[in-house]
Amino acid sequence: MRYETAILEMIRTSEDHMTAEQVFLALKKQYPSVVLATIYNNLNSLCQQGKIRKISMEGSPDRYDRNTRHDHLVCRRCGQLSDVQLADLTRELERQTGVSIDGYDLRIRYLCPRCRAELAAEAEEKS
Repeated sequence: MRYETAILEMIRTSEDHMTAEQVFLALKKQYPSVVLATIYNNLNSLCQQGKIRKISMEGSPDRYDRNTRHDHLVCRRCGQLSDVQLADLTRELERQTGVSIDGYDLRIRYLCPRCRAELAAEAEEKS
């Protein structure tokens, strides 16, 4: 239980979307005897309890996030994940689908400013 509380607090207060490995490395500073399997078990338990959410993206390790209403911007080049606050679309989605929706996870793919600048610089070098 002590690990679960510490992990929950870490996820809730983090500005990043941490991987299990990042949670492990951060928690190991406070609890040197913790093992990675314990981190995965606690993260899975917290997800099942609905206290945090897991964000899975192809080609990247799962990331964990606080369970508050928000969506994400995902850079299609570097994979950077950023929170974005958009209007809640639940009622509109329910109207369009004709079913009651418990929740949704909107991920908008885009090119982040850093990647856009890098690509522009690469194109400039080529010309």
